[in-house]
Amino acid sequence: MVLYESTRSGKEGIVSAEAIKKGISPNGGLYVPQQLENISLKEITELADKPYTQRAVSILKRFLDDFTDEELAECVEQAYGGNKFSSPDIAPVKVLNESLHILELWHGPTCAFKDMALQILPHFLTKSMKKTGEKCDIVILVATSGDTGKAALEGFADVPGTHIIVFYPENGVSNVQKYQMITQTGNNVKVVGVNGNFDDTQTAVKKIFTDSDLNKKMIEQGLKFSSANSINWGRLVPQIVYYFSAYADMLRDKRIQPGDKINFVVPTGNFGNILAGFYAKRMGLPVNKLICASNDNNVLTDFIRTGCYDKRRKFVKTVSPSMDILISSNLERLLYELTDHDDKKVSDWMKQLEEKGYYDVGPKLLEKIRQHFWAGWSNQDETLNTIESVYREYNYLSDTHTAVGIDVYDKYVITTGDLIPTVVVSTASPFKFNESVCNALFGKNDTEGKSEFELLELLSQKSKWPVPAGLLGLDKKEILHKTVCEKHEIKDVVSRTLADFLPAKP
Repeated sequence: MVLYESTRSGKEGIVSAEAIKKGISPNGGLYVPQQLENISLKEITELADKPYTQRAVSILKRFLDDFTDEELAECVEQAYGGNKFSSPDIAPVKVLNESLHILELWHGPTCAFKDMALQILPHFLTKSMKKTGEKCDIVILVATSGDTGKAALEGFADVPGTHIIVFYPENGVSNVQKYQMITQTGNNVKVVGVNGNFDDTQTAVKKIFTDSDLNKKMIEQGLKFSSANSINWGRLVPQIVYYFSAYADMLRDKRIQPGDKINFVVPTGNFGNILAGFYAKRMGLPVNKLICASNDNNVLTDFIRTGCYDKRRKFVKTVSPSMDILISSNLERLLYELTDHDDKKVSDWMKQLEEKGYYDVGPKLLEKIRQHFWAGWSNQDETLNTIESVYREYNYLSDTHTAVGIDVYDKYVITTGDLIPTVVVSTASPFKFNESVCNALFGKNDTEGKSEFELLELLSQKSKWPVPAGLLGLDKKEILHKTVCEKHEIKDVVSRTLADFLPAKP
């Protein structure tokens, strides 16, 4: 059986249902599997002839073995079945040229890659609650830099036995992202803007999980906290699937042969998406390099190049806001894996980060990291130029985050000369960041004075790409969530909201 332990306390040995339900360890650590199952090349090759749903069950059962195959199939069908995704392939791979491919992860209901995990997490969670005999309602706390919030709201809205509170930086998301959240319906949802950046929000939310007094009061009232951020293993594990699926698609389409190594380029801020690729590689997927792509907030690039993680730098608001992050929570999992599960080292580094603002892992661990990862970053001008050049050369629309990935890939090729087949992980529809995309493609003469919602139509008309259904008419919907708070008020907002979630007393 696959058991899970915390990155900060060693060998707890809990089953996946318990890890998913808790979200985060009581000591603030993140749950990871004690061991990874290897997947043979034969098994990987066999995935080529299977649809995404079957690929998902095949990978998920290696991690969630306290779930039956039938239960996993049910979760997968509820997440990806029907017409929830606009592409029948769920996560299709598009070819730009012989070496450059795009893995599109934005065909779900909220037009962002977070749908790949957050459409299935509620089903994992409700089944986990039943398996563990949980009597309390679960309160999902989410800190979002834009996309996670809407995807989590969409997944958890009106799910019995759950409630969800989403915090987002009030001035740190696009208008499309904001309207997706503040118009969200559901009797169990609350959305709150925060006057601060994502790191402020994430730090405050993580502290609530380890607030013993508040958690005690909640249990007395029949409530428990859990997380839908990628700190929850149930959110991270579905992301491992699409790395295997991308490889299988390339095998199916004869772009590679079985055993050929490929690269993945991942635009990342919180390190969860690229970490899923690392786990896929560890399980046997033939991956050469995982290329970490950052924007101007290039703390991860500096870390992978130097071994020093230093958040003591200016926070930059960019055109790729979902990556505007200086504290990458999931990096903790990578450190734990590459130190052979040394919880003391990891705890010390996390304490240093909190108290001093930086830590240094030293040359030996840095060498291990660089065996798997290469890192680069793209500034705003480079990102916008990439959107224009990719459209001009390939007639392909890329959002601002995907463009960061493509630009960093170009820099990787220039630096290394490596031209083996490479997949850029595309994390959002270009229509979610249409103002920046339109400015890059058409110039400010065509865009000036137009709202993001008017620009949706402009982008569609000029590119001949349809506006995704989930983004149509957002500005016409009723605004249901108007609360904005200071970062030091987040705990108070949570406490007040919990009272609204409690069942009415007779």
